[in-house]
Amino acid sequence: MTATLFSPLSVGPYDFAHRIIMAPLTRMRASQPGNVPSPLNAEYYAQRASEGGLIISEGSQISRAGQGMPATPGIHTAEQIAGWKAVTDAVHGKGGKIFLQLWHVGRISHSSHQPDGAPPIAPSAIAAKGEAFTATFERVSFETPQAIDIDLMPLLIDLYAQAAANAKQAGFDGVEIHGANGYLIEQFLQARTNRRTDQYGGSIENRTRLLLEVVEAVSEVWGSDRVGVRLSPFGIANDSGEDDPLRLYGHVIRELDRLNLAYLHLIEPRASGAGQAEVDHKNVPSAAELFRPAWSGTLIAAGNFRPDTAEATLAAGYADAIAFGRLFIANPDLPERIRRAAPLNPYHRPTFYGGGAEGYTDYPTLDAREAAE
Repeated sequence: MTATLFSPLSVGPYDFAHRIIMAPLTRMRASQPGNVPSPLNAEYYAQRASEGGLIISEGSQISRAGQGMPATPGIHTAEQIAGWKAVTDAVHGKGGKIFLQLWHVGRISHSSHQPDGAPPIAPSAIAAKGEAFTATFERVSFETPQAIDIDLMPLLIDLYAQAAANAKQAGFDGVEIHGANGYLIEQFLQARTNRRTDQYGGSIENRTRLLLEVVEAVSEVWGSDRVGVRLSPFGIANDSGEDDPLRLYGHVIRELDRLNLAYLHLIEPRASGAGQAEVDHKNVPSAAELFRPAWSGTLIAAGNFRPDTAEATLAAGYADAIAFGRLFIANPDLPERIRRAAPLNPYHRPTFYGGGAEGYTDYPTLDAREAAE
């Protein structure tokens, strides 16, 4: 039977009432000092939780060194764990489930975020083109990172495992490993950012090694059926890009397919960089369509979807669920609006990053709007 947005869905051990997923969305509103999730963050997520729905949290740095933007939440201190526990309790109180996205930005960081003001780490000492966010919300050119020493690779993998354990303590239902958008794991995957000559560089098999070792370590904490992975095979965000994406990501996805993961989450290339500007890249392939044959499990597609294009993608069998980002920012009750074919609130891009309740928790629900009219 052809799937629709409101067909039931199983993801790992969980059953969902619909296939409308809230995508991970950086909002830069963690409380300071300490990058701790606050009651305002709990309110925001609870507003967007729905009975039988899945939320993937904003990226949360696995360590202080993994941070790349100001006021993003972490998952590496007791205070952060407690803050996230209030969020997960709020989502569960609305009947929803929530996975935490595990995040390390690598070279997309800035020394102002780093312990002792050191340069950020990366697979190789190659600076990204473009601008970084400093700890005080300034925009400056990216710095040249330091190549991580091979002796420190086990420590890096342990940081992912510890963050996964912290997410379990915080009450999450699973975790997503961020391997997309030009951040650390993707930097290892792609040849233009990985010039290493050891077992983590060179061949596709070597460049895939870190991702697979992280997946293994995190799966030992959670069980593989509560672990997802996010990739952006044709993306160009944060000066990323691969000369031979079909070969690289075909290998990556086939290797991941062996591991009984909860899901694979693919970002469509037409939306690459959508967090920073309005984009709709033309004449680009469909990641979900191209890589669907290599993936036998649940596939989530994300990127510039509208309700009609989401339905078409599900009907074609290219994906099993659709993650919405900007539409969820502006429409806390997005599943109900789609179900009722109701008008959608427009989003306000200037309030995406930083600030307080404005553009965060003040978007009206359909019921609130109708009551006011």
